[in-house]
Amino acid sequence: MTSLNADVPNLALLRLKKNEDRRLRAGHPWIYSNEVDTQATPLTGFAPGQQVVVVANNGKAMGLAYVNPHSLIAARMFGRGEHLLDRSLIVHRLKIALSLRERLFPTPHYRLVHGEADGLPGLVVDRYGDVLVAQVTTAGMEAVREAIIEALVKVLRPTGILLRNDTPSRELEGLEKGIELAYGEVPEEVDLIENGATFRVRPWDGQKTGWFFDQADNRVRLARYVKGARVLDLFSYMGGWGVQALRHGASEAVCVDASALALTQARVNAGLNGVGEGLRTLEGDVFEVLRGLREERERFDVVVCDPPAFIKRRKDVEAGLAAYRRVNQLAMQVLARDGILISCSCSHHLQRDKLPELMWAAARHVDRSMQILEFGRQGADHPVHPAIPETDYLKAVYTRILPA
Repeated sequence: MTSLNADVPNLALLRLKKNEDRRLRAGHPWIYSNEVDTQATPLTGFAPGQQVVVVANNGKAMGLAYVNPHSLIAARMFGRGEHLLDRSLIVHRLKIALSLRERLFPTPHYRLVHGEADGLPGLVVDRYGDVLVAQVTTAGMEAVREAIIEALVKVLRPTGILLRNDTPSRELEGLEKGIELAYGEVPEEVDLIENGATFRVRPWDGQKTGWFFDQADNRVRLARYVKGARVLDLFSYMGGWGVQALRHGASEAVCVDASALALTQARVNAGLNGVGEGLRTLEGDVFEVLRGLREERERFDVVVCDPPAFIKRRKDVEAGLAAYRRVNQLAMQVLARDGILISCSCSHHLQRDKLPELMWAAARHVDRSMQILEFGRQGADHPVHPAIPETDYLKAVYTRILPA
């Protein structure tokens, strides 16, 4: 059996079954439990988060990974070389990630670390100026949690780091969920700048890390469609689409969300940008609100539909497809005769060509025609790992909906 070289301490080996090394050789960093030769290297012999040398069935070393014997993804590769996942490697990867964001963004408000695509599987870090909000989602990253904090402090010099480790994916890794101040101070509210607009968000009790940076580029495209328009922002959260529509000349923006807290913050954000008079909010289930607007014969020139993931697991696909079609059909029924529908999906289980197909089916059902104008995807601070389709998850479809 072959180790990488003498620089690697005496790490345990994780041996793959015959021919199960092909995907790793093609650059994919995940190893599933059914790909491990459990007779030679039983998964039960590893502790969650333990670092190992991955070897092919012939004993040839392929790189380093961390293991979780309780997860379907039994191991995640973090390097093809000899360096352990420690403070030094994390500092190096953070500097590489930071150099990209500083090249792309005029202000320090972006996703700094996007998991595998930035060489740090199981770690997400969003930057709000001097405040960092991180999510550690795997046992391997949890095992080096202190090294992560130390590396972030060394590279970014933040005033505070908040761990939003309340994501359900931690349960799949056998980890406890919780929210924790890891360093310094993090206030209840922090400001960010997106496309010249100022937003005040709540990292402690907002969704995810407090904001959805991945839609920033798609919200830039909004400007050409909304001048003088009446805009409906569905699943609005804190007003990312609606507030920017008003800044670009919309006559009115109506934000719809089930969260009273999010809508309160949307009104705050409209005020911060001097467009508070144009914003109206409706609290409630979006499907029910849309049915009510349809019955009241309300009409909007532009509707933005940016829902949470309707398909979180493979078993949700059928119900999720129905939900995407239904919400788009309801949105079309409150659109003006010549209206713009911008529809999004963050479900990586929804294939990229499926969303416009569902929208077209919805249009035909309500006797409307549809023109596809352009497509959007996640911003460059959410880079895609070429070998992992799951990292290419965000879809946005800009359409014109006309009478049939």
